[in-house]
Amino acid sequence: MTDVFIGSTISALSTGLGAVPILFMKHLSHRWRDILLAYTAGIMTSASLLSLIPEALGQSNVFVVAFGLLLGTLTLLFLEHKVPHVDLEDPNARHPFNLNIDKRAFLIIAAITLHNLPEGLSVGVSYASANDALGPLIAFSIGLQNAPEGFLVALFLVNQDVNKWKALGIATLTGAVEIITSLLGYYLSSMINNLVPYGLAFAAGAMMFIVYKELIPESHGHGYERAATVSFVLGLITMLALTSWI
Repeated sequence: MTDVFIGSTISALSTGLGAVPILFMKHLSHRWRDILLAYTAGIMTSASLLSLIPEALGQSNVFVVAFGLLLGTLTLLFLEHKVPHVDLEDPNARHPFNLNIDKRAFLIIAAITLHNLPEGLSVGVSYASANDALGPLIAFSIGLQNAPEGFLVALFLVNQDVNKWKALGIATLTGAVEIITSLLGYYLSSMINNLVPYGLAFAAGAMMFIVYKELIPESHGHGYERAATVSFVLGLITMLALTSWI
């Protein structure tokens, strides 16, 4: 339990660390936003396909993995209908709700926190698996993709007239939810027999939903598709290198 708490905390706090530059700047070009989004998509794709799914297959079979993938995808699909969508790719766009800053920030937190739930779950379930190296690997990879995500969250909030320090705090809190879901995933996987492969596949399905539904589309459409594609591949290579070294 101590290891998963430390791993998930470091991973989650990477969101706040990545948001620190917002204190010194307010603008980021479309090109760099596309590059950051594509890089995080590459890391999440690689973590799912090279670590979570193979580990789930090794502990079960293709039917269990398919069930978990579909359940993760459908769960995120259902939750997305209940939480308003926030387009981080266009932080200059005004939020469609006619609310004051605090209420608007709350809706933004809810939308972004939704995306962090499967990431925390993947860390917790990974620590509960029989592969001792999987937990630290997934925690580190999620931390890597949390940093640029935290910056984009804070940038979006600042452009919604939220104070820079408040934006930094909110970005950090959106990552902190991963600690809770990580501990929940670890606890459930440790207490219920044969739940680990379902949990790994569920996390992979949810993460791939975010990649395909949100990150890849938002990193395209502004004329920087080539740069975003290269960044996506660099994210894959980063995770591939981590998988080989850890």
